[in-house]
Amino acid sequence: MRTSKLFGKTLRQPPAEVELMSHNLMLRAGMIYQVSSGVYSYLPTALRSLRKIENILRDEMENAEAEELRLSVLQPKEIWERSGRADNYGPNLFRLNDRRKKTLVLAPTHEELLTLIVKDNINSYRDLPTILYQIQTKFRDEIRPRGGLIRVREFDMKDAYSFDVDDSGLDHNYKVMVKAYKNIFSRCGLEAIMVEADSGTIGGKDSHEFVSISKFGEDTIIRCDSCGYAANSEKAQFGKPEYSKEDHLEIETVYTPGVKTITDLCGSLHLEPSDTVKTLFYVADNEMILVVIRGDLDVNQIKLGNVLKASNLRLATHDEVIRKGFVPGSASPVDIENVRVIADESINMGTNFVMGANLEGYHLKNVNHPRDFRVTVMGDIAMAQAGHSCPKCTSSLIENRGIEVGHVFKLGTRYSEALEAYYIDDTGHRQPIVMGCYGIGVGRLLAAIIEQNHDERGIIFPISVAPFQISLIALNIENDLVAAEAEALYKELSNLNIEVLYDDRHESAGVKFKDADLLGIPLRLVVSQRNLNSNVIEIVKRSTGETSNVAKDAILFHTTELLKG
Repeated sequence: MRTSKLFGKTLRQPPAEVELMSHNLMLRAGMIYQVSSGVYSYLPTALRSLRKIENILRDEMENAEAEELRLSVLQPKEIWERSGRADNYGPNLFRLNDRRKKTLVLAPTHEELLTLIVKDNINSYRDLPTILYQIQTKFRDEIRPRGGLIRVREFDMKDAYSFDVDDSGLDHNYKVMVKAYKNIFSRCGLEAIMVEADSGTIGGKDSHEFVSISKFGEDTIIRCDSCGYAANSEKAQFGKPEYSKEDHLEIETVYTPGVKTITDLCGSLHLEPSDTVKTLFYVADNEMILVVIRGDLDVNQIKLGNVLKASNLRLATHDEVIRKGFVPGSASPVDIENVRVIADESINMGTNFVMGANLEGYHLKNVNHPRDFRVTVMGDIAMAQAGHSCPKCTSSLIENRGIEVGHVFKLGTRYSEALEAYYIDDTGHRQPIVMGCYGIGVGRLLAAIIEQNHDERGIIFPISVAPFQISLIALNIENDLVAAEAEALYKELSNLNIEVLYDDRHESAGVKFKDADLLGIPLRLVVSQRNLNSNVIEIVKRSTGETSNVAKDAILFHTTELLKG
């Protein structure tokens, strides 16, 4: 490809209001075009990289003995209602009516449809196991698209689905896909760590994310450098410190005027946060609930939602709390009978706590569970944070931001039972098919690669996913000898099936070098009058800046060897 013919233009100034460097660089390099909020078109250079990523995905899926298919994006809403996810996805699910007034959805994922297809094609245990996958466009009406290709409303995804006779088969295929994912990220030149994760609206008993560490990532990762434990903050556990188990003292009411927060309470009564219990109010599927947790900890809303099995969960408003008859800032579960109380297990890791008295300006001292208040449900609903103790060893946890680049789920029989996808086992009985699903966002993966591989001059593409392998630059192309030598080298490299971007423009050396660095092509070959006078071609590695002069008659061999390396 000649640069003079390459569609798209580079930008010298960074676009306004762009947060992530990958977004900045793809716009400046002329790789993407923003159509609308969270909607992008891929220009030729981006598409070349995306196709290479897709080839790696297909290669590893084939190695995992997965078969490729392609499912429709338009789907009847009814199948989403049967699975229960029409409500779970809420406004994120694009809906539309056709001319017959039938409601359709634009699929954000394909568990429902593929389960129905498998149902009609799998009859016996002899038909299992099987793994099916596709690379297909998905749609999600995200409330806050951000970061270029990191969070968008229209995107391409590689989604794979395994179908097995039992949990043992699912465990095997889960491991197969985890290995494939590790290979994919390695081949794409991306460092990604595997962490425990919440299953979210997809559901299932277990799931793991693959995360690329980035200070601009949306996910918070809690991990231990000592033993390797790692989890998304939504899922992460930690060793909660257990404080003194003193004898239970009699409850006292203390006057605390103007005290509304744990910080104020500790200052007023000279306490540590771990001496207190905080009370919060949530609305779970339209039901007001009361949540209590030790004062030195915070509620993890994802864990809370899982404990409650709630489809919709949010903090109650100030007015809602008052209408329910509670006193914001002085509430507690003591003597409360008309709401469910959800407690973190930390309230049993200490004694004689201070909490609200359900009376404006007052708190209670020496409150203990279960003597002084009842709990409807108790579990782990606390948010893990840096500095907490690792649940696997005694080391302190650390916290990183990260970009999710892949997610794998053990779905079990959630969808097969809801959609009646059964098989006949070897005893003649009907059994639900056991499922797993495995997703990678293709555009997001490209963005994460750029986030991890760039410098102040631009992108530094790993050779496996670079839009071109070689940037061939002719300096002072008006010189007939330079033009002839560069043209000949371009043809020789192309004949070897090497992907070359030949900068044949009548531009200055500075412009050509800046554009080559911005686009991040791994190797740069420079043809100039000075080099030709010495019978050499200059080679520059984009990743290191290492420069070498290679004899003209050895340039093809040297270049192919570098590309192999």
